[in-house]
Order: sequence, then structure tokens, then C-alpha cells
Amino acid sequence: MPTYEYICENCEYEFEKFQTITARPLRTCPECGKKKLKRLIGTGAGIIFKGSGFYETDYRSENYKKAVENEKKEPKSAGKDSKTDLKKESKIKTEKKDKKKKA
Repeated sequence: MPTYEYICENCEYEFEKFQTITARPLRTCPECGKKKLKRLIGTGAGIIFKGSGFYETDYRSENYKKAVENEKKEPKSAGKDSKTDLKKESKIKTEKKDKKKKA
């Protein structure tokens, strides 16, 4: 439920009210009793994603997905290709950052 900001156009009393989205805006000022309340447009709140499906890894680039598939197909050799693997991973991360900058 959002918090709405109100101001009275008569006495300039300002306050916040926690209301449901479907609730009608208040009209009567709690301070002076006149029907001169105006609901202000607030900054709102940030969106919070909860639950599964909102992880960075869910939206991998096609290049990353192909590299992972190739890795699965290739047999691992002990120790020799570790530097190569790190270079591939670094390249993939760089590509991902570049795509974010362009978007």
C-alpha cells in the first residue's frame, strides 16, 4: 500500500496518509475541516523483485550461453587450460558490460 502526501489549500497543512491504491483521495482537512485537500504526486518507491527468476544469471548473453555449451562438450584437462578458461570468462564479462552500456 502506498503512502500519499496531502496539502490543504486553505491552511497549508501537509501530512502523509497510508492508503490502499483503490481508496478514494481524502477531501476534508483534518486541521481546519475545510474540503480543500489536494493529493500531491510523490516520488514513489522503488520496485522490489521477490521470488525466483530475478537473478542476473537468468538473462545471460547468447555468447555466454554458447561458451558454456562448448565447455560442457570439451573434456577438461587438469591445470593446462585454466588460464584460457579465465580469459574466456573475462572476455564474456567484458562483452556483457559493453552490452549494458549500449542499452
